[in-house]
Amino acid sequence: MSSDPWGRVDETGTVYVRTADGEQVVGSWQAGSPEEALAYFERKYDGIVVEIGLLERRVKTTDLSAKDATTAIDHLRQQVDEHHAVGDLDALRKRLDALVATVEARREERKVLKAKQTDEAKQAKEALVAEAEELAKSEQWRAAGERLRALVDTWKGLPRLDRKSDDELWHRFSHARSAFSKRRKAHFAALDAQREEARKAKEKLVAEAESLSGSTDWVGTAARYRDLMTEWKAAGRAQREAEDDLWNRFRGAQDVFFAARGEVFAERDAEQGENLKLKEELAAEAEKLVPVKDLKAARAAFRGINERWEAIGHVPRDARPKVEGRMQAVERALQEAEESEWRRTNPEARARAEGLTGQLQAAVDKLRGQIGTARAQGNNARADKLAKELEGRQALLDQALKGLEEFGG
Repeated sequence: MSSDPWGRVDETGTVYVRTADGEQVVGSWQAGSPEEALAYFERKYDGIVVEIGLLERRVKTTDLSAKDATTAIDHLRQQVDEHHAVGDLDALRKRLDALVATVEARREERKVLKAKQTDEAKQAKEALVAEAEELAKSEQWRAAGERLRALVDTWKGLPRLDRKSDDELWHRFSHARSAFSKRRKAHFAALDAQREEARKAKEKLVAEAESLSGSTDWVGTAARYRDLMTEWKAAGRAQREAEDDLWNRFRGAQDVFFAARGEVFAERDAEQGENLKLKEELAAEAEKLVPVKDLKAARAAFRGINERWEAIGHVPRDARPKVEGRMQAVERALQEAEESEWRRTNPEARARAEGLTGQLQAAVDKLRGQIGTARAQGNNARADKLAKELEGRQALLDQALKGLEEFGG
């Protein structure tokens, strides 16, 4: 008979293992010595030890599910309970029991973690739904649409909840997206209708602009083009391609008209610039007639200058007041000379002036005599009053004498 601390072999070749419950039959060995029998079953024990060690590491370091871990533990426990190995089987049972406790603890941890993750996922999905429902009211079509698509991707990355909760939240989420999509489609449909109306209105504006491009009514047509531009802006935008094409045609028609007008105006400006030079020369020639010495000769010379002036034509608008003002100043000087000459040579006016002067002179002489008499009588108050009256009559007399001088004294 052969034995070791954990097993023995009797005379019949039966192999036993020692446990806390007593010896248990491991098996029968007839192929060799008892030592070989014990060594064989000890190797089987070592194999179970290795398997248990591997399972312990898997449970500790990997995400092995509780179900798979329990299956593996049951398989090893069966091997231990069948007593087909020689070694400390009770120690293996304790290790398996401890592993069961570890797996159960991990199961509870995972259950708690899963509950937490589920709660977080629910909160996250509720937040997504709330944001989607708010976005459904938005009119920021591009930004809101992009954000809703991003929310869908976020939703797909979240864990599923229980069927009822998940379906209810998804229904709200989907409804919000559908509501936004419906509003956006309605908005762009209305926008398309507006753009179509704008296109029709601008087609008419373009047709009129093109019909005016050959006009030579520079003032009236330019004003109409300004009105057309105001109407263009008020019409709104057409579809992008139509808008660009219509604008190019509209602007092109204007360019044709304004280019032609510009050429004509350039020629006119050049001509009016030459006219201005000629009129400035005539104005300088006319200004030499002042002061007037020989009225008849000056008037004749001015008529000649004026005839040449009228024949020249238009000058630039901004220069017109100044050059015409110079000629008008000369003409006023001639008129004043004529009036002065008329007054000087008019017999009736001369007689009236002489009569008035005589009357005023007589009145002055009379007042002087009265003042002298009053002072001689000692009536200074009357003399002072008459003196003031004399001042007024003397001023009138001085003025009349000056007028009389214009008639040659």
